[in-house]
Amino acid sequence: MAKRKAETSGPAEESDLLTIRPLGAGQEVGRSCIMLEFKGKKIMLDCGIHPGLSGMDALPYTDMIDAEDIDLLLITHFHLDHCGALPWFLEKTTFKGRVFMTHATKAIYRWLLSDYIKVSNISTDHMLYSEKDLEKSMDKIETVNFHQQPHPLVPTTQEVDVNGVKFWCYHAGHVLGAAMVMMEIAGVKILYTGDFSRVEDRHLMAAEIPSVSPDLLITESTYGTHVHEKRDIREARFTGTIHDIVARGGRCLIPVFALGRAQELLLILDEYWASHPELHDIPIYYASSLAKKCMAVYQTYIGAMNENIRRQIAVSNPFVFKHISNLKSIDQFDDVGPCVIMASPGMMQSGLSRQLFETWCTDKRNGVIVAGYCVEGTLAKFVLSEPSEIVTLSGQKLPLRMSVDYISFSAHTDYEQTSEFIRILKPPHVVLVHGEQNEMARLRAALVREYEDNEEINMEIHSPRNTQAVELYYRGEKMAKVMGSLATKPPHEGQTLSGVLIKRGFNYHLIDPADLSSYTELTTSSIQQRQMLKFHSPFSLLHHCLNQLTSDAEIKMLHGKRAVCVFGGSVSVIYDDSAETVSIEWDADSVTDMYADAVLSVILQIVSDP
Repeated sequence: MAKRKAETSGPAEESDLLTIRPLGAGQEVGRSCIMLEFKGKKIMLDCGIHPGLSGMDALPYTDMIDAEDIDLLLITHFHLDHCGALPWFLEKTTFKGRVFMTHATKAIYRWLLSDYIKVSNISTDHMLYSEKDLEKSMDKIETVNFHQQPHPLVPTTQEVDVNGVKFWCYHAGHVLGAAMVMMEIAGVKILYTGDFSRVEDRHLMAAEIPSVSPDLLITESTYGTHVHEKRDIREARFTGTIHDIVARGGRCLIPVFALGRAQELLLILDEYWASHPELHDIPIYYASSLAKKCMAVYQTYIGAMNENIRRQIAVSNPFVFKHISNLKSIDQFDDVGPCVIMASPGMMQSGLSRQLFETWCTDKRNGVIVAGYCVEGTLAKFVLSEPSEIVTLSGQKLPLRMSVDYISFSAHTDYEQTSEFIRILKPPHVVLVHGEQNEMARLRAALVREYEDNEEINMEIHSPRNTQAVELYYRGEKMAKVMGSLATKPPHEGQTLSGVLIKRGFNYHLIDPADLSSYTELTTSSIQQRQMLKFHSPFSLLHHCLNQLTSDAEIKMLHGKRAVCVFGGSVSVIYDDSAETVSIEWDADSVTDMYADAVLSVILQIVSDP
């Protein structure tokens, strides 16, 4: 079992050092990318882009690492700040390791990044990757199921083990397919939450509590010490605000990402419109070129959703909406009166949501509802500061007269959820990532206060900035498991077990050489040694001198010639009087080699002084 440095005596070895280094999401939200190094293994967790930056500036600090040395890359979910740099990393660097994500994440990753390539307001020369790079990256991505983990008592072939790094996934509750990843390296367990939510919503289950407690927890800190509004109050405020906007003859813009929270909001709106006949003449549009593909994915992965959705699907598909129409482009939109439009991207940096915002922002009847977390440097974050004017993508200044509301449906944990999660798991070390500097600092201070007087739990809270490494030491006892025939014959008191020691990953097994072929692809072989010397003395002298060396010298016939066998027959000396030679023969091993050396020295002494 791995132990922390404080629990061990003596100096720590270099191989006991575990480093956690954020290459992105260190005291910021965006471009999540965490590097782990332990026992010679290098693991990258997520590979995202920064939504508030463009081109190479949006990438994680990958110049700090050698991509070729990374063994494993794990993606937690499909949001751009967690996987947006993946095609670039897989196609434009020397990375040769393996990359995994869940089935639903891989399905949505393909379409979401294709949409990102289309709507990015960047020239082709400055794009990080092309549609062709995205297609090529798909072939390199492997998929993993939830709970695909080894059971301590039941052997399984589903265990995911990459060169000694074991990992398995738990539902994270953030978006469809989102996973928390538990890794085990040399007995040390590390849990990376990615983005997670501990509250069940319309279509997703809450994040699971892992069945084992980690030695290290790497968790998001997006909302710091904020506590979310209760869900029913939030939904009532959301639908009420939309109702007010369309009732005054306005257009309601809801910027969202094509997949994720959009589906949750569509379920809420469709239900609200169904119960308000007076709104049936006011259209709701889901403006995304991915609309049909998105819905196909959501209809396919019903099994990854909560019980409520699974019950509904038996009656009718909840993602076939009665009051919502798809809108592929602005050219198909007849802007003649009040309406509700959900358009991507969620932070209004470019694309249709930006275009509609610039068109509608000067009319006070209209309104925009920001329904998710906003990263610093994005237009969605800027309008929440209540500016009097905005600057369009073309550089024109426009007055901001439309109403701006922030009603967060962002599926991240708040302080109460994060605190409870940590309290249940009791990890000795917590590393905070994915949070703006001030929010992360507040959360860290609150957690330190919570555990500083707790004598039962000794917990350290870390909040590294980008490229700053957290260094922890874990010492483990090296234990070998005795297997095969050796295990069926327990040694007597004082007897030493002897066998072949085999290392698999970070596990050691001791087995009898005869069992090698049963447990490994190895086989045993023996080497017969033979050494020939000129020898002119009589056979009787040879026998006499060898009998002086060891009293068990025995005369035999070998290969049709007289021979003297010594040391229990393990070394044979064959006498050839016609050729005037002797040949020493033995099966090589560490002990018999020494016996043969002793016999050789006796023969050489006879030859030099007969």
